[in-house]
Amino acid sequence: MGKKNANEMLDGDNGGGGEEEAQPRRPKHKGKHDKDKPWDDPSIDHWRVEKFDPSWNESGMLEVTSFATLFPQYREKYLQECWPVVKGALKEYGISCELNLVDGSMTVSTTRKTRDPYIIMKARDLIKLLSRSVPAPQAIKILDDEMQCDIIKIGNIVRKKETFVKRRQRLVGPNSSTLKALEILTGCYILVQGSTIAAMGSFKGLKQVRKVVEDCISNKMHPLYNIKILMVKRELAKNPALANENWDRFLPNIKKKNVKQKKVMTKKKQPYTPFPPQQQPSKIDEQLESGEYFLSEKKKQAKKWQDKQEKQAEKTSERKRKREEAFVAPEEPKKKKSEEETDTSVATLTSSLKEKTKAFSKKKAVEIIDPSTYIASTSDKPSTKKKSKKS
Repeated sequence: MGKKNANEMLDGDNGGGGEEEAQPRRPKHKGKHDKDKPWDDPSIDHWRVEKFDPSWNESGMLEVTSFATLFPQYREKYLQECWPVVKGALKEYGISCELNLVDGSMTVSTTRKTRDPYIIMKARDLIKLLSRSVPAPQAIKILDDEMQCDIIKIGNIVRKKETFVKRRQRLVGPNSSTLKALEILTGCYILVQGSTIAAMGSFKGLKQVRKVVEDCISNKMHPLYNIKILMVKRELAKNPALANENWDRFLPNIKKKNVKQKKVMTKKKQPYTPFPPQQQPSKIDEQLESGEYFLSEKKKQAKKWQDKQEKQAEKTSERKRKREEAFVAPEEPKKKKSEEETDTSVATLTSSLKEKTKAFSKKKAVEIIDPSTYIASTSDKPSTKKKSKKS
């Protein structure tokens, strides 16, 4: 009965549902809950970190939180000198600190006076920066809410030590000029120490610094190109008209050039032989073969001096020959005519001479000779008589 009643009830429900489905549904109004919120005001800066007010946490911390870090031996003297300054800066926030010179460690922990729950994380970053050779006045700035830090490990990116040192120097630049330019553009403090790089600044600046460092150490892009891109972006950000546009067309398109590397000279493997190589003859063996071993000291000295004189004479003659080469006139190149060229030139000359003679003979035959021009008349004789010379 129970099952039957349940089935009937289900059937009734399905029937009622079918009637409801038959009725037209009302269209849903989209965005009915999208009402103006009091915090959706353009004047409010959502990214601004408000300064902590101790009244927000009057009861303090329930548990003690502590962090410790080791420091190298060469930082011991400096930390001893600046520790009172660090201790005074942490005391304002209710954080206790301890410098253990035996173990070579620094420890920070919360106290009953601690109100800000996040200040212990800032204190942890402070001792971490101090152990990374950051000066104390600069490291204390990390306690501000707007200041963040990032420690970039670059030791494991490159295997060879020589290439690692070269690329790290490329990041620093001559007289730290590249590093200073990067600090100005990103607004961060950057310190290169060993196989790590410590950076302090805003989140946006730290992200830019990490990208530039990783590109430089992994040889993806030179830091100067990244600095150029940052400078262009800085100028574009000043123009409000380009706020919602794509900046890729303004940025420099830098293509990586594949430089041919020098081929490593590999020695050819010689075939394996179980026998050792033949022993090289010693100086005594060579002297025995030449007979020099049995000569007296005077004869040895005389022979050595003679060999020396011969070598000197050869060198002087070689030098003299090189000096005289500058005064020797170079040989002039002689043009050698081929036999075919000479034959053709003679043939052309003979044919041209024959043609000229034929033309000259024809010209003579055609010309009319006038005899009157050659016979002298009596009237043309001169009237003056030549005076006879008196003997």
